[in-house]
Amino acid sequence: TMDYIEAWLKENLSDKRYLHSLGCAECAQKLAKMYNQDESKAYLAGLIHDCAKNFEDNKLYEIIVNEIKTGYKESELKNPKTYHAIAGAYLAKKNFEIEDNEIISAIRNHTIGKVDMTTFDKIIYLADKIEPNTRDEKYSKKIFKILENNKGVIGLDIAIFKTVKETLKSLAKRQLYICPETIDVYNSLVIRVGDLLDEDI
Repeated sequence: TMDYIEAWLKENLSDKRYLHSLGCAECAQKLAKMYNQDESKAYLAGLIHDCAKNFEDNKLYEIIVNEIKTGYKESELKNPKTYHAIAGAYLAKKNFEIEDNEIISAIRNHTIGKVDMTTFDKIIYLADKIEPNTRDEKYSKKIFKILENNKGVIGLDIAIFKTVKETLKSLAKRQLYICPETIDVYNSLVIRVGDLLDEDI
């Protein structure tokens, strides 16, 4: 039940991460309404997307290698910041008994993304980056402006292109490992929406 999920998250996440999760849930619900997706499902996916975020890196690594064992690439183990998405999808099934594949997929792909994400995947991916509780308000407003100015799923793609571009810049600046999958997402979006992009995106 939702009460159990909220109690578990409060116990296992930092205060800031819980606040982020609530913001992501509300933002995902808002985006779901804009793109004709299931709002309650989007809220739930947003709420639990970071359920594994505050586990120690070595604990997450053990869960991935010893319990999950399949369905991930070696490149995803080169940066500990990506562990929680793999483990989070697993914990959503194990701890919260969530069998809905759309929710599991959205949690699994919310960090690195993947080429040809579904609209539901994209909503959770984006909500994570622009929720109002802990993310930069100026940046979030910019993203919502992109969505308002570009109707339909194409607007989502342009918005995600911007977030992927910023992620790549941030990772490079901090000299962190960049998963090839993230670069694949970037390239696929350049092909899809490149001719619609202006300079400040």
